[in-house]
Amino acid sequence: MTKLTLSSYPHMLGFEQLERLLERTAKSGNEGYPPFNIEQTSERSYRITLAVAGFAEDDLAITVEDRQLVIRGRQADDAHERIFLHRGIAARQFQRSFVLADNVEVGEAIIENGLLHVDLTQTMPETVVQTIKIRKG
Repeated sequence: MTKLTLSSYPHMLGFEQLERLLERTAKSGNEGYPPFNIEQTSERSYRITLAVAGFAEDDLAITVEDRQLVIRGRQADDAHERIFLHRGIAARQFQRSFVLADNVEVGEAIIENGLLHVDLTQTMPETVVQTIKIRKG
């Protein structure tokens, strides 16, 4: 069986970066922690919500790296100061990545009630019509 790639289609030129982006996303290995939702809040805006119970604002970092929204969480290890009889609340570090299109911008991030909300806005690219002059060779 032959693997189909975007380069297999001769009419799709210049999509190599998109193909690499899809491969990187497939290999990102995002596991199930922390759970998250993605909702469309308007025609051109979205909200990613992560369940980050137990994480303080200072335990979280949000960056955009090479068109990837990366959300990291790392709690300070205070286990040596506390004695747990049972520890069932996850306190592990995490990293969640979301690939962004060129026209998607990251807005504000809000943490409330153990949920981290990250707002995204999609801008509409201008439609450009270009006429190419034909010259005699």
